[in-house]
Amino acid sequence: MNNGKMRRPGGPGGPGGHGRPKAKKGTFKRVLKCLFEDYKGMLIVKYVLIAVFALVSVAPAIYINQMVRIMNDGLDLIRKQGMTPADALEKMMPIILTSVGIMLCIYVIGLLAAFFHTRLGAIITQGFLYTMRRRMFNHMQSLPVKYFDTHNHGDVMSHYTNDIDTLRQLVSQSLPAMFQSILTVVVLFAVMLSYSLWLTLVVIVGVIAMSFVTKFIGGNSAKYFMKQQRSIGRTEGFVEEMMNGQKVIKVFCHEEQSKKDFDEINGQLCDDATKANRFANIMMPIMGNIGNVLYVLTAFVGGAVVISGIFNPSLAGIFTGETVLDVAIVAAFMGMTRQFTQQISQLSQQTNSIIMALAGADRIFTMLDEEPEADEGYVTLVNAREVDGEIVEVPEHTGMWAWKHPHKAEGTVTYTKMQGDIVFDNVDFSYDGEKLVLEDIRLYAEPGQKVALVGATGAGKTTITNLINRFYDLADGKVRYDGININKIKKDDLRRSLGVVLQDVSLFTGTVMENLRYGRLDATDEDCIAAAKLANADGFIRMLPDGYNTMLTGGGAGLSQGQRQLISIARAAVADPPVMILDEATSSIDTMTEEIVQKGMDALMKGRTVFVIAHRLSTVKNSDVIMVLDHGRIIERGSHDKLIAERGTYYKLYTGAFELE
Repeated sequence: MNNGKMRRPGGPGGPGGHGRPKAKKGTFKRVLKCLFEDYKGMLIVKYVLIAVFALVSVAPAIYINQMVRIMNDGLDLIRKQGMTPADALEKMMPIILTSVGIMLCIYVIGLLAAFFHTRLGAIITQGFLYTMRRRMFNHMQSLPVKYFDTHNHGDVMSHYTNDIDTLRQLVSQSLPAMFQSILTVVVLFAVMLSYSLWLTLVVIVGVIAMSFVTKFIGGNSAKYFMKQQRSIGRTEGFVEEMMNGQKVIKVFCHEEQSKKDFDEINGQLCDDATKANRFANIMMPIMGNIGNVLYVLTAFVGGAVVISGIFNPSLAGIFTGETVLDVAIVAAFMGMTRQFTQQISQLSQQTNSIIMALAGADRIFTMLDEEPEADEGYVTLVNAREVDGEIVEVPEHTGMWAWKHPHKAEGTVTYTKMQGDIVFDNVDFSYDGEKLVLEDIRLYAEPGQKVALVGATGAGKTTITNLINRFYDLADGKVRYDGININKIKKDDLRRSLGVVLQDVSLFTGTVMENLRYGRLDATDEDCIAAAKLANADGFIRMLPDGYNTMLTGGGAGLSQGQRQLISIARAAVADPPVMILDEATSSIDTMTEEIVQKGMDALMKGRTVFVIAHRLSTVKNSDVIMVLDHGRIIERGSHDKLIAERGTYYKLYTGAFELE
């Protein structure tokens, strides 16, 4: 906290920053590339069908022209040849029926084209979103821990919801509508030129006016639509943070301040959304009114040209020799003018959706462009067995593991039995590359030893265990595992050899058995039950409604903290690693429960190399070695009795002269 206010999700320049957001160049091209990678054939068919539908939509204007000409021909039969209306109608009926029949066929073709391109659109859209979500999640799994330490979790979640939804609208609605509108405008423009150059010029003047409106309004709405997407992510991040911290909020009576903080963030979202939609919502009425003016202007100019009988240049006139504008052309032109302006308005409206989609796509691609966790390791962990005194790799699980170390220069492979020997050799580390968090750490943990790390908060205890896992890389020095530099070990294999029990237990939605099997998916039910017995968890698990098949939700919300911790210990036991890291595993449970959990941990630690981080020094008394850290340095090391006898920092911590916090 700072001045009574809670931390905001994101910061300047990060998710939730207030800098003017801009979509990166090439974002739209990249979206199209992703689409065509998996759906090229279907997209081609879909847009061919849209083109057919667009051509069909132009047919009514031509049909009106033809029908007016048929009516004029019928009137000429009555006026010039003296036919009765009935005889004239009878003579013209075959032509009328043929024209109507052709139009019906054209409309049926348009209907079928619309039906099939809509069906294809649904398949393409949902498949594309599935692929994008899958790509995001797979890439997220490859990102280093540092990414999640520096990005608000709620903002990351918004990539899968709001940002993906903008892509849905882009692929399913905006792109097809824009393609159809552009094609319709091109075809209409060609038909207009074939009818009358004068009336086409009138329409062009209206389009120029529409273009200025679109440029001004679209430019302003684009800026705020991008800000809106950022603000949505920031709001979701804040809500997620508040949900996770509800108990803390209530304990410290922070509800009112939380409301004020939310009002500020929500107000920013409201402001950005209001400005974005204010510009977007006024576009259609303005465009519609320009279209109405253009419609009237077309009728006026058309009527004037017909009455005056002036020369009417047109593309069709080049081939037919017609040079005079007639009522049939004016009637058709008025319909085309209305349709033309509607399509221009549609293009303007879709511009907003595309801008918002590009803002969402930009955020998605920003995450996809994050560098995955680097792994140059080549030493792997394999199942092994000793045959005639030599270590041999085997496919089945034997309970014995070995490091498979290929030597490229010699073209040979050596196997080293995994024992759990950990050495820190003059290790320095910094999170930001400037301030050292650990300095000159020298640490030796022999196989089967229990090493305790104690010291005040921020001394660097958890950082040491993070370096063993290679969540972060060293600034200087080396860490060796069974004599192998851990930089040479593939990270997945390194982490598979380590078991971790944390203070904050993460249980996943699923059965108890599935949670126990999380660390080793090929573990049998018997393996899981044996691990639960080892961790003293079997008794309470069997008392659950469905025993090991009881469904856990909400991180094991129905279980006590001690029960969740026992399941966590049992989960680590199922993985059966040679090295265990226990990070404040009993600090948040009561003394009686701690005794039960401690027995489970003692059974788990037997025969393994163990790193224990604890504030309760009574839990580390039986450690083989105790390391006392202070500001990133090891200032004392030795057994409990040795350190007590030295009457140094550990003695003061143990006797209460110093407080760990």
